[in-house]
Amino acid sequence: MNSVRYVGMDVHRDTISVAVLDESGRLMMQSVLATRAAAILDFIHGVRGTLHVTFEEGTHSAWLYDLLGRRVATLVVCNPRKNALLKSGSKSDAIDARKLADLLRGGMLSAVYQARAAGWRCSMWRAVTPC
Repeated sequence: MNSVRYVGMDVHRDTISVAVLDESGRLMMQSVLATRAAAILDFIHGVRGTLHVTFEEGTHSAWLYDLLGRRVATLVVCNPRKNALLKSGSKSDAIDARKLADLLRGGMLSAVYQARAAGWRCSMWRAVTPC
């Protein structure tokens, strides 16, 4: 049987707090990773089951989207301004990661547009000169 896992990631410059929930919302694991491709991929490959992953749009979102997009079943980059649940109650990176995973599990997150990194760089370059 292939179990479903919901992964919430609270992303920062140096570290990412990660929470993994099962289908019933039980916390399966929690970790703090270095914001490095190898550390993130090692963690993702170590989680068994069908992975549904979310993180908030920010500085690293295009890079993370490209890194994880083909490796997980669902990837939701969400709008931090629309996540009111994260603003209520206790606040820490670990709690935020768990809340994100729970919101994803409940279908309460909506994806924001996230361009591929190459296209994003091209659009930024186009502001200066045509691609």
